[in-house]
Amino acid sequence: QVQLQESGGALVQAGGSLRLSCTASGLTLDYYAIGWLRQAPGKEREGISYIKSTGGSSDGAAHFAESVKGRFAISRDSAKNTVYLDMNSLKPEDSAVYYCAVGPWGGFDDADFDYWGRGTQVTVSA
Repeated sequence: QVQLQESGGALVQAGGSLRLSCTASGLTLDYYAIGWLRQAPGKEREGISYIKSTGGSSDGAAHFAESVKGRFAISRDSAKNTVYLDMNSLKPEDSAVYYCAVGPWGGFDDADFDYWGRGTQVTVSA
């Protein structure tokens, strides 16, 4: 049974930083693309970053939406079967529930992913 667990969400002031973690059981994250998506109240879910798998022909590259490029970073810790989202220079508009998700190739759409965590709340105060 595949399970994804996000952690690290918190209330932070604008300009601050947070690290979100996504830990998996039931599969090895290295073999999959991992995405981070977020949903603010009243808005559609938005894909903000994904990292490709490190196996086979995949290059393991990281990709970012324009809204977070230059402020967020994504990385893997294979030993811990965990993917991180490091968020810097946070803005109030970054407030949302953040989800990690697993899929074969990655992307910015919900349809690119097969397994989902339950989300972690990030709130950025002005």
